[in-house]
Amino acid sequence: MGIEQEKRSDIVIIGGGLGGTAAALAAAKAGQRVLLTEETDWLGGQLTSQAVPPDEHRWIEQSGSTASYREFRSRVRDYYRRNYPLTDVAKSDPVLNPGNGWVSRLAHEPKVALAVLHEMLAPYVNTGRIEVLYHTVPVQVDTAGDRVTGVTVREERIGRLIKLQGAYYLDATECGDLLPLAGVEYVSGAESRRDTGEPHALDEANPLDMQSITHVAAVDYVPGGDFTIPRPRDYDYWRQYVPSFSLYPILSWYASDANDTSKLKEFTMFPNDQGITPLWDYRRIVDPAIWSESLNDGEVTLLNWALNDYYAGPIIGVSPEERERHLEAARQLTLSLVYWLQTAAPRLDGGKGYPGVRLRGDVLGTEDGLAKAPYIRESRRIRGVYTITEQDVSKELCGAEGAKRYEDSVGVGSYHLDLHPTTVSQRTFYIPNHPYEIPLGALIPVRVKNLLPACKNISMTQIANGCYRLHPTEWNIGEAAGTLAAYAISQQVEPSEVRASAKHLHDYQAQLIRQGVQLHWTDAELAGEC
Repeated sequence: MGIEQEKRSDIVIIGGGLGGTAAALAAAKAGQRVLLTEETDWLGGQLTSQAVPPDEHRWIEQSGSTASYREFRSRVRDYYRRNYPLTDVAKSDPVLNPGNGWVSRLAHEPKVALAVLHEMLAPYVNTGRIEVLYHTVPVQVDTAGDRVTGVTVREERIGRLIKLQGAYYLDATECGDLLPLAGVEYVSGAESRRDTGEPHALDEANPLDMQSITHVAAVDYVPGGDFTIPRPRDYDYWRQYVPSFSLYPILSWYASDANDTSKLKEFTMFPNDQGITPLWDYRRIVDPAIWSESLNDGEVTLLNWALNDYYAGPIIGVSPEERERHLEAARQLTLSLVYWLQTAAPRLDGGKGYPGVRLRGDVLGTEDGLAKAPYIRESRRIRGVYTITEQDVSKELCGAEGAKRYEDSVGVGSYHLDLHPTTVSQRTFYIPNHPYEIPLGALIPVRVKNLLPACKNISMTQIANGCYRLHPTEWNIGEAAGTLAAYAISQQVEPSEVRASAKHLHDYQAQLIRQGVQLHWTDAELAGEC
């Protein structure tokens, strides 16, 4: 089938996840017209279609993110105050945590995040400055020399091909899909210690050794109910599968201890008086305790646990058939976890199974109770003019020098270097970090002039990705990339020139500051970190 339609805009953004959405919002605010594609029918990526409540640092309520990200967080709380029957205590809580999940200060429903993102984009979508193409994936990139000249996308539901053209192209896909299509220099998987000097890097590079993915599910629990699903196809396999770093099957209450990943830690289902860490309220997103009237059967939590991290194989750098096999296997692992919880999970009272566990597809906009898309922690990453490494971020390696400061910083963030088990070596670690900055050099490819990364595909190592992949940082990267493309168009310069020119770098950073992007951590914020 040939190209049936052509669309032209100032900026083309492929991928409507968190970074892509933030990039579109920033570019539209700067006066540029944007074409934004999304492979599902939900914008928002991690927060929505992948169903992952925001992982954030401890300063997030006051600083350490962009103003627009804090606006998003504030709007989420306001959405609950406007639309839910909250108790007076909850309604007046300035740091309301809707689900009271302990993984996040803002554990909320994916549908609420989606509604808020639509509100933030509404002025630009409704006036045509942003056009969103749903159920759409890139299939071809046209280039001329060091420039991209067009991206052909396919509307999955009808198979129609559309050619998108603009002055700048942003790759905000979950896997860095534009990079190989456009011939952009990139890396994937694990680098070698010889190449990066990182203490935790492998002896030999392995591009297929990538962080696990997770296909999240939403469940509630109805005591006395029985919602047991049919035995999943791969249940017997996962019931017996023992990770290389464990003494127990993956479907057990034992997993790596984040405080020391060389050790195992015991978990259980529900809060208890035995001192065993419960997983139920870890990613709980609905807590009826904050309501003044009953709305449904009770609490809802998200299954994004070590028990359904999928690291049996990568989905990048393999054939389409192998990719689909691993994606389906990740689904099967999560369904197997649900079935195990319902039928075989040891209870603290000596019994087994919680048949009252019920899949809640309505929470995620699906029929099967699983998220629309898997949570993908690691992407292809551009080779940029600067590459962020473990040495830039690790508290152990930075020592008393503290956080590394960059003259070309375009934002800040903070999170442990959190590497989930990888697909070949199955190594995992949780390394303390210093609060970090985002260097502009990591957003500029070494060669291609008008393509920019806009999420977790910036120039960084696999280890650095362990902290730069989280929600506030991905948003910041997207906002910086969208603003950079808009600045380059308005000033008729290329991104590499923005970084190389003191005047342009100053003016671009001044624009970021005006829109509320924090470029550096203050000494006061870092006082307790060095």
